[in-house]
Amino acid sequence: MARHQGATDLGGYLDIVYDFIFYALIPLGFAVASPQHALPAAVLIVSFVGTGTSFLAFAILAEKRGMSTDIRGKKSLYYLGGLTEGTETIAVLVLMCIWPQFFPIFAYIFAGMCWITTSTRIYWAYQCFGPAPDLGPSADKDD
Repeated sequence: MARHQGATDLGGYLDIVYDFIFYALIPLGFAVASPQHALPAAVLIVSFVGTGTSFLAFAILAEKRGMSTDIRGKKSLYYLGGLTEGTETIAVLVLMCIWPQFFPIFAYIFAGMCWITTSTRIYWAYQCFGPAPDLGPSADKDD
């Protein structure tokens, strides 16, 4: 809808909230339908927590610092990409539904990819929000 009517703060908020709820519902459905899928489902859901929180926490601090980017087009919040974004997530969830017998394999592989995304976002947070490097004594001090 944002492409047709224009982006809004509420739309950006609802988009990310509904995305992550939907992402978690698919592995939850596998866990409920087949208890032997509970562990890979839980691992995948926790990996979604990692990608979601690392994305949103970065966006909050980027906003606080006045950072902006439009690399992926105009967004409602700071958009820090990663290996596992919306398109990749939906594609894997569709594959899980097409071939449910491979759910555990898909879940563990995608969870690993999500942790790569989370790790790179944590790295970028250290780069952007960490302490400034100590450059040694100031050049204007008298020795």
